Amino acid sequence: MRVFVEGVGLLGPGLNGWPTSRAMLAGEAQYVLSSAIVPAGNLLPAAERRRTGLPVKLALAAGQEAFVHAGRDAALTASVFTSSAGDGENLHHICTTLASPEREISPTRFHNSVHNAPAGYWSIATRAQTASTSLCAHDASFAAGLLDAAAQVAVDGIAVALIAYDQPYPEPLHSVRPIDASFGAALVLAPRAGEHAFAALDISFESGPAEVGRLMDDDLDALSGRVPAARCLPLLAVLARDTTAIVVLAYGDKNHLRIEVTPWH
Repeated sequence: MRVFVEGVGLLGPGLNGWPTSRAMLAGEAQYVLSSAIVPAGNLLPAAERRRTGLPVKLALAAGQEAFVHAGRDAALTASVFTSSAGDGENLHHICTTLASPEREISPTRFHNSVHNAPAGYWSIATRAQTASTSLCAHDASFAAGLLDAAAQVAVDGIAVALIAYDQPYPEPLHSVRPIDASFGAALVLAPRAGEHAFAALDISFESGPAEVGRLMDDDLDALSGRVPAARCLPLLAVLARDTTAIVVLAYGDKNHLRIEVTPWH
C-alpha cells in the first residue's frame, strides 16, 4: 500500500512539536530528555476542555499540529486513533472508587473512560463528521493504527489522520503495565501526492519476526521501547532525515510492518 505523508504532529519528553524535534530525530542536534509539555489547547470550548484528561490533550495537540503542517481541513478528513493505555489516570480513579465504600462514579469520569473518548472530543473540536476508528493492540498499537489508516487510504482513496497517544498508569497499575512517559504523535496520510506531500510510504504487512532498527540517540531509542505510542519514532526519524530507507515495526511477536520511505518533493 502506498500513502503520502502530508503532515506530522509530535509531542513527548523533550519533543515539543515537529519543527523543533526534527534535528534531534535526524541526529543533527542533541536530544535532551525532559518532561513532555502538553499545551492546554484552544480547539475545544472551555466547558469541554475542563472535562478532558491528559490523553485527550495529547491527541488533540498532536493532531492539530499535523493538520496545520498538512494544510488540510480536519473536518473533512477521516481519522484513526490508537492507544495502548487510554486514560490510565481516569481508570485508576474509577478502580479506586469502586474499591471504596462510596462506589458512585461521576458521569464525567465514566464518559472519559471509554477508549474512543479522544475521537469524540476531536469530532467536537474540529466539527468532523467523517468516519473515525479507535483501536488498541498492546505494544503494537501504533503499527496497528498505521496499518488501518493505510488500508483506508489505499482502498477508499481518502485522506486519513493517524493519531497515537499514551499516558503512564499510576501505581499500582504501573507496576503491572509500565509506560514511562506521556507521548502523542500524528500523521496526515493521503492517497495522492498533493502540494503538501513530502514523503511516500510503501507499507506491507509481513509474517515472521524481524529486527527493529535502533535510533541513533540512546535516550530516544529507550523512549521508543518504553512507550508503545513512541514506537513510531524510527519512522519519524527517517522522515526527519529526508532520506530513502526501510523501517521495520514489530506487530506482535510473529508479524511486522515493512515500510519503505521515499522523500517526495
